[in-house]
Amino acid sequence: MRVRKLSAFAVLAVAASLSLTACNDDDVTGGSEPSSVSSESSTGGAGSDGADQGGKESAGSDGAGKDSAGKDGGGQSAGNGSGAGAKGSMCRTDALNITALDSTIGGDDEGSVAVTIDNNSQKDCTLAAYAGVDLKTSQGRLSAKRSGEQASPMVLKVGKSVSFYISYPKNDSGGSGVSVTGLVVTPPNETKSVTLEWPGDATLPVTEDGGTPVEVGPMGSAGQGG
Repeated sequence: MRVRKLSAFAVLAVAASLSLTACNDDDVTGGSEPSSVSSESSTGGAGSDGADQGGKESAGSDGAGKDSAGKDGGGQSAGNGSGAGAKGSMCRTDALNITALDSTIGGDDEGSVAVTIDNNSQKDCTLAAYAGVDLKTSQGRLSAKRSGEQASPMVLKVGKSVSFYISYPKNDSGGSGVSVTGLVVTPPNETKSVTLEWPGDATLPVTEDGGTPVEVGPMGSAGQGG
């Protein structure tokens, strides 16, 4: 699975990005392997789309029915290529199956993980451009930053799926780094999160002079089927 590469990354220290956030894990099991381990409810913290407005840089801060620039999006359709307007109800966490797998390609400077969202409901639903993504680490929760790629809301058809990428710096420092213990994904415009096992490298580097941040791409930014 190939992942779209970013032309440049903002300089940001991973260690400085780590922030402890309160979370309320509900421990709801869902989906099939490698699917969610548990789900949790968030009320406006990192990775919560429902509370933030469009145009902010933190991952998953689109307002309902807005694209990443904060404008109303006509939307595009996932799974049929029709470009139909995204006018249906928003996709809800309980109706989605969310999985994650390592998608790093040999020789890449950064590691990557592909997250896939499947619509398991009985009706089409709408996803805004960005999901919320947080990494659980040994030093607290780390919120992924948006890649800045433009994207519009999209209709996710019944039984169809869409994928996006997470890019992260490899720990080539020779040190133990920061251990990653889990991945928390919050669908756009939702407050309920799903906690997954982290399929990427076990650690992130610790840097004092800046480095590559953990970033999340918009819906459709990761290829599917190879």
